[in-house]
Amino acid sequence: MQASVKWVDGDTFIGRSESGHNVVFDTGADGAAPSPMEMVLMSAGCCSSVDVVSILKKAKQQIENVEVKLTSERAESAPRVFTKMNLHFVVTGTNVSEKHLARAVQLSAEKYCSVALMLDKTVKITHSHEVVASDVK
Repeated sequence: MQASVKWVDGDTFIGRSESGHNVVFDTGADGAAPSPMEMVLMSAGCCSSVDVVSILKKAKQQIENVEVKLTSERAESAPRVFTKMNLHFVVTGTNVSEKHLARAVQLSAEKYCSVALMLDKTVKITHSHEVVASDVK
């Protein structure tokens, strides 16, 4: 895998993936785009969400929405690496099994999510989850 990052102006950079996709980063006060650390946090959430959705679909769970709410703590001094991270999954659907969701989150955490597993070498990563019943009319 290859990528490039190009400085645009001020504190703004554009990353370009090998597959030709662009993403904007902003490290300044403008906050025109996510910072690199915000991207790492969101990448962990996205990677794990892909796993959870896939596993729940294979288990024939009737999911309508999956959101992961990410919280983190960083070191006080440079380098301000992540020290803690929590991925809290909120799954909405009809008759979604708590047991299936717990298993999906566990499999992602222990086996499938390459981003979180890579970060887990230096970051204390925890996972939590909840099922929200959809409003059936």
